[in-house]
Amino acid sequence: MKYKEYGAGRPETIMLLHGGGLSWWNYREAAETLQSVYHVILPILDGHAGSDRPFTTIEDNAAEIISFIDRELKGAVTLIGGLSLGAQILLEMLSQRNDLCRCALIESAAVIPSKLTGALIGPSVSASFGLIRNKTFAKMQFRSLRIKPELFGDYFRDTCEIAKPDMTAFLKANTVYRLKSSVRDSTAEMHIFAGEKENRRILRSAEAVREAVPGSRLTILPGLYHGEFSINHPDKYAETVKNILSK
Repeated sequence: MKYKEYGAGRPETIMLLHGGGLSWWNYREAAETLQSVYHVILPILDGHAGSDRPFTTIEDNAAEIISFIDRELKGAVTLIGGLSLGAQILLEMLSQRNDLCRCALIESAAVIPSKLTGALIGPSVSASFGLIRNKTFAKMQFRSLRIKPELFGDYFRDTCEIAKPDMTAFLKANTVYRLKSSVRDSTAEMHIFAGEKENRRILRSAEAVREAVPGSRLTILPGLYHGEFSINHPDKYAETVKNILSK
């Protein structure tokens, strides 16, 4: 796994895990703000543009990042955040290691599996994959994600670099992931965020995580859709991180 870094040498480290189909630029602006105070590490998840290996499972990605933290960061960091697929990997990390970080920021994680949707991922990707490099189609897809327009260049470039097997694998993993019971043993102070306008499965999942982890805190963000918090409002996201860590 490859990593982008900001603020190297700062005493406290933050790690942020991007959403599926995106890449490290998901958190670029937030990292640029946070680097004045924190060492910020942005992993490039397996199977995504700029990565060094194919995507296998959420569990494998979690184990890879834990190994990196053990090897390079003395076994723990101050805060880990994640969006969507990145948030699922973060929850899996906390399930595998209960003392990995002081605080965790979970954004828009799906933890209620949908077997039917999972079964349709392969045919759906096969049917649409040939259109990914078509800029008109990509712009339509991009608008449906409600990502701010200035990030289209990053989105289009990196989506075109994702291999079909990787896209199929991480989309299916995102759809069928189930929260592990061992996450309740995590010592991290867990903050859960979901947009008010997200689909029912994400909102139900946010509540499921809150119920599964004693002492966790759930915030529903007014008027926001999936991923908008960290991607479209990086200043507010960075401010939230600072506020969490100042307590």
